[in-house]
Amino acid sequence: MDELLVGLRAIAESTRVRILFVLSHGEFNVSELTQILGQSQPRVSRHLKLMVEAGMVSRHKEGNWVLFRLREEGLGGTLSRAIVDMLPAHDATLARDLARLETIRTQRAELAASYFSSNAANWEKLRSLHIREEDVENAMQAILGKARVKSLVDLGTGTGRVLELFAPQAEQAIGIDSSREMLAIARSNLEKKALRHAQVRQGEIYALPFANGSADLVVIHQVLHYLDDPGRALLEARRILHADGRLLIVDFAPHELESLRSEHAHRRLGISTEQITGWFNRAGLALQQHELLPPPWLKEQTGLTVSLWLGVPKTTRTTQAQAKHPVDLESKAR
Repeated sequence: MDELLVGLRAIAESTRVRILFVLSHGEFNVSELTQILGQSQPRVSRHLKLMVEAGMVSRHKEGNWVLFRLREEGLGGTLSRAIVDMLPAHDATLARDLARLETIRTQRAELAASYFSSNAANWEKLRSLHIREEDVENAMQAILGKARVKSLVDLGTGTGRVLELFAPQAEQAIGIDSSREMLAIARSNLEKKALRHAQVRQGEIYALPFANGSADLVVIHQVLHYLDDPGRALLEARRILHADGRLLIVDFAPHELESLRSEHAHRRLGISTEQITGWFNRAGLALQQHELLPPPWLKEQTGLTVSLWLGVPKTTRTTQAQAKHPVDLESKAR
């Protein structure tokens, strides 16, 4: 009762209702909210502070930015959504706010497009060396299936493509990346797909902002070969993984394209299944499935083969299953 009353008092002001309406369309920083609402930054900040304290709005820091969004959990989150649902559809003030919000989104999209354009040559060159991305995504979907999951975490989310693929079957989907430029692209892509329950966060893969056992599905797509210490990253992924959760890793198999170190900042020339198995063992994970996807047009030439590994937390059950049915580490190439 007390929590409900605190929330009702916190929202009993027109600007705060407008803030809830704006945040129901995504996450924004104070500067963006100031532009949308047409009010001073100190005033908007005061309103946000009250709403965060009342549990109506979530706040998180990303570099020099502080981003706000509707709270996802608890009574405050439920109350925020209920109030937004009751707002009149044709209110003139909210319509003006929405128009300014779309201007902000357009600016974001232009920034993302500019960044992607300046790096497009590298992306296309790299993609030309391995199997089509569409085939990799189909293999990922075949391994994971279409079952609903409560919480999906994508580590090194980049442009947010994994979230686009699997967020529709997740109650909550969060992408983590250390690059603000890539996060700008990801946010733009998620907005285009209207995936409002999906979000991205700036963070480090070695220190994830999640509680132990909070994720049902963790995906690490084309990230490990950039890392100094992949084993440490897998330890952290295992920490946040639920006891019945799954970890999907997608990366390059070992190769000899030394140019990828200098041209694409790769720290490792591919990842072997033996390495994955060792890291899994140290992290308390069992390798459940392995797939190899060589580029069909380069089977006899120099190219990049993509590997997919599915891991699950080790339990007495998985250990016994492995003893009876050892995982095929050299599954047939597609």
